[in-house]
Amino acid sequence: MSLSKLSRIGFSFLLAELPLSSQQIPEPTIKVEVSVVNVLCAVRDNKGRLVSNLEKSDFEIREDGKPQQITYFSRETQLPLTLGLLVDSSISQQRLIEEEREAAASFFEQVLRKDDMAFLINFDINVNLLQDVTGSVDFLRQALADIRVTGGGGSPNSGPFPSSTHTGGTRLYDAVYLASQDVLGKEVGRKALVLITDGQDHGSKVDLERAVEAAQRTDSIVYGILFMDRGFYGFGGAAYQGESVLKEMAEETGGRVFRAGSRQELTRAFDQISEELRSQYSLGYSPTNTAHNRSFRRIEIKVHRNGHRIQARKGYYPSGG
Repeated sequence: MSLSKLSRIGFSFLLAELPLSSQQIPEPTIKVEVSVVNVLCAVRDNKGRLVSNLEKSDFEIREDGKPQQITYFSRETQLPLTLGLLVDSSISQQRLIEEEREAAASFFEQVLRKDDMAFLINFDINVNLLQDVTGSVDFLRQALADIRVTGGGGSPNSGPFPSSTHTGGTRLYDAVYLASQDVLGKEVGRKALVLITDGQDHGSKVDLERAVEAAQRTDSIVYGILFMDRGFYGFGGAAYQGESVLKEMAEETGGRVFRAGSRQELTRAFDQISEELRSQYSLGYSPTNTAHNRSFRRIEIKVHRNGHRIQARKGYYPSGG
């Protein structure tokens, strides 16, 4: 699944194809490239409550340690959102899948508003796009019903993503990578991924670093819901090591990780994600570093209020990087 060749054509190239009148002499123009970095963030007070009444003057941004001038500021409570829900359907989730379906359906109904869009992916030995980007909660509900835990055989590959031919596996990193690059890469505005998984990866073609980079390049926030069957791993889950994976994905992209041990806690996690997505700030600036390189640039945001904590992505890759 990739962008068509036509959609890759730049705007300047299309302009060059427009015919000029034989009587018209074009005036010389100066081409100026202006890049703007947009950063979404949530702010919490010393009691962990979301703060939604801050002003532009309350924030400070640094890129690679250098102060930046904030040129754009808004509260993101109403701006459109594209949301991807990625559901782990590997054998380790077999006893949890029905609770995941029910909670996810309620989440879609709660979070999606006019102009918002969502898509659904499940992953096991395959990465399946069960529902492409849509504003229809009914379509998403129907897609949730198609999720099956089939053990080593994998789920029916109903999407255009590459499939694995071996048996066994949980392609978590591939799911994040493909959702970011092939779906959210075509979208504009606010973008987020919500993962319901135990955080374990087996058999992905990309590693954790590339998965995180794909989310960063598409300005996507990753939220992880740690929903696991500890009995599957034996000894009360002592063999489990997936939580650190979700934490890294979330912290690098400006999201959070939630733990859920029951349907009620899973629903509570969805509620908190929904609230946070409606309580974000958007900060924009034109970097003082105008070099055209591909290096990752670190972002640090501070708020001039005692005891307040910022939740935002750790950096970005310049356009074209």
